[in-house]
Amino acid sequence: MRLQIALCCLALATGCALLTELFPEQETGPGEPTPWVQPGSPAVTEVESLVLYFGYIRKLPAADLNREYDTARQAYNRGRLDYNRVRFAMLLSLPNTPFNDDGRALDVLEPIVRKGNGRLYSLAQMVGSHIQEQKRLNASVQGLQQKLDALKSLERSIIERSR
Repeated sequence: MRLQIALCCLALATGCALLTELFPEQETGPGEPTPWVQPGSPAVTEVESLVLYFGYIRKLPAADLNREYDTARQAYNRGRLDYNRVRFAMLLSLPNTPFNDDGRALDVLEPIVRKGNGRLYSLAQMVGSHIQEQKRLNASVQGLQQKLDALKSLERSIIERSR
């Protein structure tokens, strides 16, 4: 039993050392998100890069996020590669941003999903499913808000009648 625990600890330490080697700490100021890893970096695929990118953009302050949106939009307009499509769709799907557009994000992903193969197919499908679920939840919230407003209005009218 002790041998198994020791081997597990050794495996964890080796894994941590490997991750540190693959993704070295990058110098950032306090509160700044760590930049994501560019595709083509050692042992990093396009999918891994985009997953890291999503974590990166979720932490960006508004001004930096707007610049990132412009950069991704320009890259998408220059070359409608699958990588640029997923990257741009991720930005378009971010809630509470001035450029949020779930419908356009789904349109941007559609050619990748329609092909049904490719390196980024599964990620594009996952992002598309996330966007669809986000749209469904937003519609549900709007419906519930309308019902709540109707109940408040009914309550007000009952209170006024009782006076």
